[in-house]
Amino acid sequence: MTVDRLVHILAGTFVLGALALGAPASPLFVSANFLWLAVFVGANLFQHGFTGICPLASFLRWLGVPTMARA
Repeated sequence: MTVDRLVHILAGTFVLGALALGAPASPLFVSANFLWLAVFVGANLFQHGFTGICPLASFLRWLGVPTMARA
């Protein structure tokens, strides 16, 4: 598992979880404030597309997750 794949998996999980917990129509609804988590993750992905800076990717590399798959 590489850094890029983990970033995509974790970002998708956080967005779907935030929508499940923040959307009033959801059976798992807790508070509409969870939608701010989805906004935060989306904003980070957006700025990463322009700047190449991703806090989660930096943290994963610090943990020793490989950046490229081995052939």
